[in-house]
Amino acid sequence: MTPTRTGNGRPRVRPTQQERSDATVEELLTAARALFATAGYAATSLDAVCERAGVTKGALYHHFSGKKQLFGAVYAREQERLNERITAAYRAVADPWEAVFEGCRAYLEASLDAGVQRITLLDAPGALGWESMRDLDDNCRELTRRGVARAIRKGALADRPADPLASLLYGGLSESAMAIARAGDPRAALDDAVTDLRRLFDALAAAGS
Repeated sequence: MTPTRTGNGRPRVRPTQQERSDATVEELLTAARALFATAGYAATSLDAVCERAGVTKGALYHHFSGKKQLFGAVYAREQERLNERITAAYRAVADPWEAVFEGCRAYLEASLDAGVQRITLLDAPGALGWESMRDLDDNCRELTRRGVARAIRKGALADRPADPLASLLYGGLSESAMAIARAGDPRAALDDAVTDLRRLFDALAAAGS
């Protein structure tokens, strides 16, 4: 903030150019998220985003090259929120392997949110492409790898390379989340997925005992 003086001599703080720019980006991302979550990527126009955000189209193009880059920024923010949710679930449990289970459960539970379904599971593959999605959600894969590696290191799992198991878990979770999003009864699909996830984790733990 840049201080100036009002007529009575009191300091008045004006936002800096960077602060105004950051505020515009925030308004655009908030508006775009709401529209992408409800109307979907294909049906959302940049004009609608600008109108909802209360900014000009020139302001949008100052920060984003087009709809794909804007959607990518919204998708990246969704991944950040998902990472926070997974991390909170993981840290709430002391047992290292049970902590991984709770993080996986949190990942699957997030797929019940209609906005998450539309943005990250249904529209992202077509809008961004597989490679771009992998780049933007790398933290989720890394969280899985770290959790598995810690469980092995702490003796909760039999000694093995962490990466293959982490890849299997993350790939299965991604496919399960997609199935939940597309199911006629997402809650029932989630319950079934978590039940089988529990069996898998118990079997892997027992194999190392």
